[in-house]
Amino acid sequence: MAEEKTNLRVLLTTEQIAKRVKELARQISEDYRGKTLHAVCVLENGFIFMADLVRGIEVPVVCQFMKPQFTEVQGPSAGGSTTEIFFTPEPNVKGQDVLLIEGLVQSGITSEFLIRTMMARGAKSVKLVAFLDKQKERRVSLQPDYFGFLIDESFVVGYGLGSPHLGRNLPYVASGLPNPATAAAK
Repeated sequence: MAEEKTNLRVLLTTEQIAKRVKELARQISEDYRGKTLHAVCVLENGFIFMADLVRGIEVPVVCQFMKPQFTEVQGPSAGGSTTEIFFTPEPNVKGQDVLLIEGLVQSGITSEFLIRTMMARGAKSVKLVAFLDKQKERRVSLQPDYFGFLIDESFVVGYGLGSPHLGRNLPYVASGLPNPATAAAK
């Protein structure tokens, strides 16, 4: 671990993360008292956060997972392109109270799209919880209903976040890139 830390600057310790996730779980439990919560996790960044969060929630929880797929599509005008977002599998949310779980919210475009889509598919309610919130990079008017930590760093790894795959197993959040040799040895 010492060799790995030379490439990384720890931003959030394991203890800080555990404390904040416990606080979020307590607040969510209070807000959903007497209800069944349908937790929908956006993979891959949210998987560790979701695991810790739902273990602390004290109301019944149904867990579902979605993985975004982005496709660039050429627009009708020359040189114009748009990004299409597809999610698989599509969660069954009709008539449900949904908690959308994101590891990291940056621009907010994907989260906003998912919230609108779930409401259009008949969700009773949709709230967003983000482990990390990069508000300075927001491109739409979106605020998570719950968030763990505000950050400004351009690139972070650990606690489910990676580069694109290395570093997800780190129990803390750090800025920088993990050393591939030490990350592979874990």
